[in-house]
Amino acid sequence: MKDHEVKTLLQATLEDFQLSRKERGEIRDLLDEIRGDEQKRALYRSMAFDAAREALAKADAGQRFQALEWLEDTVKALYPTENLPGAGKAEAAAAFFSPDDNCAGKIIDLFAQARSTVDVCVFTITDNRIAEAMEKAHRRRVQVRVISDDEKSMDAGSDIDRFERAGIPVRVDRSEHHMHHKFAIFDKSKLLTGSYNWTRSAALNNEENFLITTDGGLLKAFTREFDKLWREFS
Repeated sequence: MKDHEVKTLLQATLEDFQLSRKERGEIRDLLDEIRGDEQKRALYRSMAFDAAREALAKADAGQRFQALEWLEDTVKALYPTENLPGAGKAEAAAAFFSPDDNCAGKIIDLFAQARSTVDVCVFTITDNRIAEAMEKAHRRRVQVRVISDDEKSMDAGSDIDRFERAGIPVRVDRSEHHMHHKFAIFDKSKLLTGSYNWTRSAALNNEENFLITTDGGLLKAFTREFDKLWREFS
């Protein structure tokens, strides 16, 4: 299969945001053709990311999640776990970088998927798109808690007062030092953490990052830290 045909195949699978059994078979046949050619495999992975970026630029919130799931499934098809060193031992994780990736959209999607609890510990929150997603989750009876920095909560555009008015429990530090964490725990099963503050500047201009992981050890450590700060800032 020629490179342009591979690109056409990937774009076709993205139309409905899922890989059918037939499409997975075509990718397996493709891997048989290029067996041992890791440069080709990397090219096809790059094509998949390019296709996902184009889809994300046009997608609404629900479609963004579907496009990311398609990308995850496609990369897994290109890199079957049985061929990876230590397969089955690593925990699921993904990294996102702003301004290239739609980081705000991913955070909004996580709130849309939340079913029971979300614990947020972020230095500054001013992106109203994320604030709206948090309030929507709260109205669905998801138990949302927020920890933030006391000084940043007084900044123009801060959404901390907005959360309190909506009935979302909020606590801030009361010291000359900063509560500088940027992490959130969704349904006690997904951790988001990195340099990314929940602001428009982080989304549009800054070079920022966060990762999302289901690693059990990290979830325990960050949950312990959140609970410790929640008690201290009461």
